Amino acid sequence: MLDLKLHFDSRDLDKQPLSESELDKLIGTRDYKNFLNTRNDLYRERNMAEKSPTRPEAIKLMSKTPNLIRRPLLVSGSQIIIGFDEAAYRILALRSKP
Repeated sequence: MLDLKLHFDSRDLDKQPLSESELDKLIGTRDYKNFLNTRNDLYRERNMAEKSPTRPEAIKLMSKTPNLIRRPLLVSGSQIIIGFDEAAYRILALRSKP
């Protein structure tokens, strides 16, 4: 992202976790399952791939266990890029140029 000259604010979710209300607002009408980090130990221990938590359960778990949130999360207006997606970053950088 830095190579693309994107300007962004950073938030360390381990030091400043997202609250349940922030997560609920961030996820909005999107599929909350896309926000779950499938590589996280808790995700695997609870077999979330086979038995997904409900949206409220997932939000509560992500709030308490920030590493359960797939990263990076890049928010630009109403657009959210979840996980590393270089192509999406490039498109965003092109749209951001004056």
